[in-house]
Amino acid sequence: MVQVEDPILTQGYRECARLTKEYGTTYFWGAVLLAKPRRRHVHAVYALCRLADDIVDDQEANVGRSNQEIAARLETFAAGFRSALSAGGSHDPVMAAVIDTVLAADIDPECFDRFFGAMAMDLTTSTYETWSDLCGYMEGSAAVIGEMMLPVLQPLSPNAKEPARSLGLAFQLTNFLRDVNEDLDLGRVYVPQEDLRRFGVDITARTATPEWRAMMAFQIERNRELYRFADTGIPMLPPRSARCVSAARVLYSQILSLIEDVGYDVFSERVRVPTWRKAGIAGRILVAGPSRGQAPKRRISHVARGA
Repeated sequence: MVQVEDPILTQGYRECARLTKEYGTTYFWGAVLLAKPRRRHVHAVYALCRLADDIVDDQEANVGRSNQEIAARLETFAAGFRSALSAGGSHDPVMAAVIDTVLAADIDPECFDRFFGAMAMDLTTSTYETWSDLCGYMEGSAAVIGEMMLPVLQPLSPNAKEPARSLGLAFQLTNFLRDVNEDLDLGRVYVPQEDLRRFGVDITARTATPEWRAMMAFQIERNRELYRFADTGIPMLPPRSARCVSAARVLYSQILSLIEDVGYDVFSERVRVPTWRKAGIAGRILVAGPSRGQAPKRRISHVARGA
């Protein structure tokens, strides 16, 4: 007998997929390689994180709101999630899909407490003195995303956890390095202050000086070390999950190559891997299998940016 899914759930998963496709294209193209039941779980986790992040970072929606008001909106959202989780469902379609995913994939609810805590931290902390301090923030904003996704990917070994956390950290550090200019507009600096001083960088000048380039080269190597450790977890995943993670890893890490190609000048334009390349890489990995974490040879300066 064919089970008919609750229409609210169907609507919610459809909206989660739309949000992922529109705002998280790397996750979207990576998840294309998963079977549909797990693919939509990836969409649901992404959608929850996206909506919470937007409450804090949507400048247009937050015009005229104090940080206290934004914090209250975030807490209301988090309380709605916790209430829906306790009830086992929600009348809100997206939240219904999120709760269905958390329960079906058996994602530890504690992960979401750390995540909401990190989002709230963005309202009170604008700089980080050391790499260790930044990692403290990224524990809740990035490493925990790897922990949320891992049950969806059904790892073959418990040893996949730390590489999954490392991949979450790697993705976010890549975002930070690409989005320095946009974060300055929000009054935030995620590059550790001790690194800025060590390389003699005035980040507020928004200029790709020799000192800036040297500092960015240091950060990119730090970022690639996170990717290299994350790569050790890919063989611990079932084949389709390994293809999914491998595609996302290759796509994200290409952003670092693009930053190098523009001489580390992230102030003049926001580098971006175009959609056609994302689709092509997903297709190649679908056919050829995981790339074992090895990014393709760089030098992709011919790639159109800003797509």
